[in-house]
This record gives sequence, structure tokens and C-alpha cells, in this order.
Amino acid sequence: MRDVTSCCCGRQAAALRIIAGMNIIILGAGRVGESVAESLVGEKNDITVVDSNPERLRALQDRLDLRGVAGNGIQPSVLEAAGARDADMLIACAPADETNLVACKVAHDVFNIPTRIARLRSPEFLQGSPLLGPQGFAVDRVICPEQSVTDRIRKLISYPEALQVVEFASGAASLIAVRAVSGGPMVDHIIGELPQLVPQLAMRFVAIYRRDSLGQDQRLICNGSTRIQPGDEVFVLAATGDIRQVLDALRQRDEPVRRVMIAGGGRVGLRLAREIQGECRIKLIEPLLPRCEYLSTQLAGDVLVLQGDATDEDLLEREQVQDTDLFIALTNDDEDNIMACLLAKRMGARRVLALINRRAYADLVQGTQIDIALSPAQAVLGELLTHVRRGDVVSVQSLRRGATEALEAVARGDRKTSRVVGRRIDEIKLPPGAEIGAIVRGAEPVASGAEPPPRQVIIPHHDTVIARDDHVIVFVPRKQQVREVERLFQVSATFLF
Repeated sequence: MRDVTSCCCGRQAAALRIIAGMNIIILGAGRVGESVAESLVGEKNDITVVDSNPERLRALQDRLDLRGVAGNGIQPSVLEAAGARDADMLIACAPADETNLVACKVAHDVFNIPTRIARLRSPEFLQGSPLLGPQGFAVDRVICPEQSVTDRIRKLISYPEALQVVEFASGAASLIAVRAVSGGPMVDHIIGELPQLVPQLAMRFVAIYRRDSLGQDQRLICNGSTRIQPGDEVFVLAATGDIRQVLDALRQRDEPVRRVMIAGGGRVGLRLAREIQGECRIKLIEPLLPRCEYLSTQLAGDVLVLQGDATDEDLLEREQVQDTDLFIALTNDDEDNIMACLLAKRMGARRVLALINRRAYADLVQGTQIDIALSPAQAVLGELLTHVRRGDVVSVQSLRRGATEALEAVARGDRKTSRVVGRRIDEIKLPPGAEIGAIVRGAEPVASGAEPPPRQVIIPHHDTVIARDDHVIVFVPRKQQVREVERLFQVSATFLF
């Protein structure tokens, strides 16, 4: 006979682990480390930040509920003081790749920390490389903010009308953020009229944000009577193949991006120029002559590298910024990026994007004369959160500069062991405001040699039933609700609704 007392105790212990969160050590209190700590500390995780700068740690501790340990994170004694023996995860995001690699090795060999994530800028260390395996530096996952930013910008070049584009289920479904503009077929209509306005186009509006008289964005409940107005920031889930039609329905189609001007030839600027050369006509502005000379050796001959200041009005006028489809400011200085974008926009650039590290600045300028404010830390945050989330969460995307999230979770188990499998959408107890926006069926890998089933993107209704192994995409308006969504997708021997 099964020991019922032991079973109950096991369930209680599991519940306590869910409530308590994870013990996470973050190495590095720079911009990425600070953003990661800020995101995770509010979710009942036990966060310890290690940094060699005591003043930076004190400032972080004054603002967030976490513990700081001053010291060199590659030293076992420092990691010991940070609680490495009880840690569930190490996130190494110090400025130097060498520090992050060695810290992961020490965390694995000395403290057996289960999950080790390293921020690595060098393209020499790729995910899956033997150098990063258990016999090497023992890195479970590589993150690279520069590559994450580049990938996001490339999406925006492909879909110039969008504010953000993120993919789920290996690209089968996409969530887009777009600002509605007068003239779009769905603008000034209620959501309930959409089947007549855009027949044969399946989509789900998961959130609409509208700016009030005080300049604050307010989230609207999306139902059949919600009217889409010009200026609304709209989040829509649809099959990736339908994204172009969705954008066309919310605003007039922009001209393709053919002419790009990049301000800043640092790591991100060089990565982006390398990836889009041949697709776009590129002008790259860099103030330092030695860097200009290096860039010229790394890029194709048709990429024009200019030495100068991107906030110089005369330079922008000479280089015909008014003919630019997309002006992108990627320097290390937030103020320079903002000013360069504002100047380029005033001079006639069709669309401008600013790389902004400070979240307060990004919130301030997004949706003004600057079309898109992109944060490097927020761009990589989704990759990190995927490893922190529980249940069968396979993908996490950070939205609205970290304020909201979209999760992709796999429905496991059966009706007896799962809160979602075999149940209709209206039977699932989601937290207030959370929306199941799409279901991807047939996305699970199959045995070698087996014929994979066709992937099907389902835009659910209230009576749609979730099947086992469905990939379910959930929009979560407040990060504090994420744990509730995770618990829905955790399989257990039994549970109570």
C-alpha cells in the first residue's frame, strides 16, 4: 500500500519549493546583472549578487530585496560566502568572458550548482561546443546580449511596421506589438467585427495599451466590444505566416527597409552591419578613426564607413539622412542615442530606433518621436527567464521593457495529473488578465526516422480543449502572476482546484 502520509508530505514539500522560488547567484552587478536581479527578485527567488564593487552592490541592495557579496566571483571562498552550496543556479554576467567561464567551472566542479549560465561576447564559444561541456568550462547555456539585440533589430527590419516581433514553437507562431494607425481595416472598429473585416485571418488580441490624458499607458481588457483606436499599442498572436496580413490590417504597409544608417560601430553595430550587408544599403557612423579603419576591413566594400558624430546635423544632412528608411543609434551612450534619433527623425528619417540601457529612459521615449527604444538587458532577459521558469516552460519572452511576459509551456500528463490537459479554455483558472493566445499542436519532437505530424496553429476559443503535448502560449500582463501560470503546467500525482 502506498504511504499516503509520505505522498502528502512530498506534495507539500513540492508546493513549498514552488512558493519559495530558487536560490540564484548573479555574478556581476552591471546593466545586465542589475536587470536580471530586478526581474527575478520580485518572484520570491532568493537572489545573491556578487560584484567586486561594494558601492554598486550597496546601491542595488538599497533598491532591491537581495543580498550582496563583494569580491571576485571566480574565487571559491567568495562563491561559498554567496551560498553556492545551496544554489540552484549561477548566472555569470560579469563584463569579461574569462571571468564568466571560470566562475561556471568553479560552480560545477567545487559546488555542483545544477544550472550554470554565462554571458559570452566572443563568437568563439558557441552553444554545444565541447569547450563548454562538463569536461570543459561546464556552461549549460550561453547568452549574448549583443546577438539578442541584433536578432531583434533584424526582425524589425523584416517587419518595419512592428514595435516588437517574437516567435514561439520553433517559429510556428508569433506575437507582435504594433501601434494602430488610422486607415487600417481594423482601426476604429470593435474586436467583435474582425471576422467580417478580415475573414480567413485567425488572430488573438491579447492586450491593448492606450495612453491616457496624463501620458500613462493603461491596459484595456480585450473582448468583443473593445474598440481599437489610432495610437493604441496592440499585442496580437497569430501563425507566423499570417503576421504580414495582421500588420496590414492595423496600419498601412510601410515601404521595405532598403537604406539603413547606423550610429555606432561597436560590437552591436558591427554585428548588425555584417548580418544585413547585401540586403540593405548601409552607412555606418563611428567617431574613432582606428575603429573606422577596423570596420572597413570587416565589412563589404559597399558599406560606407564614416568618421564623425551622429549628433552632428551637418554630417546627417550631407549623408542625406532624410532618405533613410531606418536610423539606428547603437552607441554606448544613452543620451547620444536619444539625441541622434531625435535629430534624425526631425530631419526626415522615416523610422528611428535607439539602444537605451536605462529602463527609465526607455519608458520615457518609447512612442514619442523615437519609434522604438530597445534595451540590451531586456533583449536577453527572455533567454534567462526560460531557465528560471518552472513547469514545462520552454520559452519566455520579455515584453514592454520587462513589465509583462509571454510564456510558451507544454501541456504534459493527462486529465488526472494536469490542470490543463483535457480541459476547455474557460475551465482553466488563469490569473486575472492572463490570456491563452495560441496553441501549437504537433510541435513536439518525434523519434528518429518517424514522420512528424503537421504543426497546427490554433487560435483558441472558450470551448477549445487543450490536448497532451500542446504548446500553449500565454500572455501574462504582470510578472507577479507568472508563478501561478507555471503551477498550472506542473504535472502532479493529484491536485485540488
